Amino acid sequence: MKVSKAAKPAAAQTDSIAPDLASSLRLAQAAMQQERFADCAQLLRACRDPQAGQSNTFQRLLGEALRRSGQAQEAVGVLMQALALRADDEQAFLQLAFAFQDLQMPQEAAECFRAVADLQPNSVMAQAYLAHGDQQALRWQDFEANQQSLLHAIRAKPADAADEFGVPFALIGLPHLPADLLKVARLSSRYLTRGINALPPRQAKPLAAGRRLRIGYLSADFHDHATAALLVEVLEARDRQRFEVILFSHGPDDRSAMRRRLRQACESFIDVAGLSLAAIAQRIRAEQIDIIIDLKGHTAQSRFAALAYRPAPVQVAWLGFPGSSGADFIDYIIGDPHVTPLDQASAYSEQIAQLPRCYQPNDSQRLRVGGSALPSRAALGLPEQALVLLSAHPIYKITPALFVAWMSTLRRLPGAVLWQLSGGAALDAQLQREAMARGIAAERLVFAPRLPMHEHLQRLAAADLALDSWPCNGHTTTSDALAAGLPVLTLRGECFTQSVAASILGAAGLDELVCNSAQDYIDRACALGEQPEKLLELRGRVLKGRQALFDAPRFARELESLLLRMWERAEAGLAPAALPAMPPAELAPKVS
Repeated sequence: MKVSKAAKPAAAQTDSIAPDLASSLRLAQAAMQQERFADCAQLLRACRDPQAGQSNTFQRLLGEALRRSGQAQEAVGVLMQALALRADDEQAFLQLAFAFQDLQMPQEAAECFRAVADLQPNSVMAQAYLAHGDQQALRWQDFEANQQSLLHAIRAKPADAADEFGVPFALIGLPHLPADLLKVARLSSRYLTRGINALPPRQAKPLAAGRRLRIGYLSADFHDHATAALLVEVLEARDRQRFEVILFSHGPDDRSAMRRRLRQACESFIDVAGLSLAAIAQRIRAEQIDIIIDLKGHTAQSRFAALAYRPAPVQVAWLGFPGSSGADFIDYIIGDPHVTPLDQASAYSEQIAQLPRCYQPNDSQRLRVGGSALPSRAALGLPEQALVLLSAHPIYKITPALFVAWMSTLRRLPGAVLWQLSGGAALDAQLQREAMARGIAAERLVFAPRLPMHEHLQRLAAADLALDSWPCNGHTTTSDALAAGLPVLTLRGECFTQSVAASILGAAGLDELVCNSAQDYIDRACALGEQPEKLLELRGRVLKGRQALFDAPRFARELESLLLRMWERAEAGLAPAALPAMPPAELAPKVS
């Protein structure tokens, strides 16, 4: 049996003692805690105890290790065996749901989440996964009931609880109050960091002559990913005389052009994928990072809990999760006057630090997509003469109320089609059935298959108008449409996630595309659909306004100014405090 270097000590122990079930589980759980999932699976498979096949715990742990090491198909059978041994094992159901999600089987995943919720009706985690799972499966018949069950579980939970992960991301696609998201984020942050003790404090000291401020970024997305596509040019455009950048990557190396750009844009690129949370924190501390910025928050593959060790004097949340981390070890959240207005400070555990325009950066290289390479409508499966309304949003962002608004728009615009990002054959067919139930012919929904990022951007210009999603707005999706020269119509809400598109459109000088009610959203979509000359004029304004949105050098100066304000407070011994938006001061030249 081949075993990785990281697993060799545990594997040697396994072979030397011809492990029984108990010792196999102990060794495997240690590997799991260090997130060495492939090693965990290998250790369990090496177990020669005949009782292993009849142990629910053994089968569940093996199934999780297989799933988390990229072997979802094999994990399904193992987890089924775990459930055959114990039919009320909610953790096995949960892992089976995740395996089905990895296999692009959302309906099966939703049924597993339903089993978890039935077993734990008062659990925030269970109700959150149920609501989100049903959204991913386009199962709308229980939408309101799911939402009410989730809100009841949240509000019944003691404010200081730390007994479960609350799944903050599940609330992002649902109507919610900022206070509810903050409570769930706090619950989850306490759960993820239980048992962690901070490192000895490292005080912020004034920069010595010639020393640059060391900025670290922690993420799993330093590859061909939306976050990387937003951030890369800002890193390239930074003031290298005053700022040193270190990327801490805990994601895959896809050997992409984006990965190469990121490596070239920083002083150091450190792979921490195989490290424990404690080891990640120790590495950040060893690199003498002044300001560490987590780009994941409560999203998949996050390791932001490593910052609970307090490896840097200033710790910041930005870009990945549209809401509070709920973590007392994160000092600031970077936003802007739209997404994080100061009068909503009570919705954040962090201090709000506002960029002057939009919190979301962009890469101007994406504006180069176009020209003769643009595919024709016929090649994209679109009718040549139709008004094409684009929705490039993932399926889970489509709520019943949003879909009703889209169908109302199609009803009033008989020559229009909705061009929706495909969720797979089964979900596409389900969405067409929902349309027919509302009196709209199935063929008026045209589905765009998933493509690599460059090809996806190429095709967007074939549409006439992009319809934003709500309550969860398009983030990179909105910038993608503007990069293609496409106007985006949005509905502003009260929370961070409901104001993202308004922020992006404001930075592009397109505030008129921000609506204040669902009816206003429908009416404006129809008015634009009936006035092709207005749409053409808007496209011209998008092409002009997007230059400001995609101005990475300007964004870099704004971000640097904000980071310097954070550092100045820290080196003065002052506690973090709200940093309102202000134009960036001229950065002084490096002192040698």
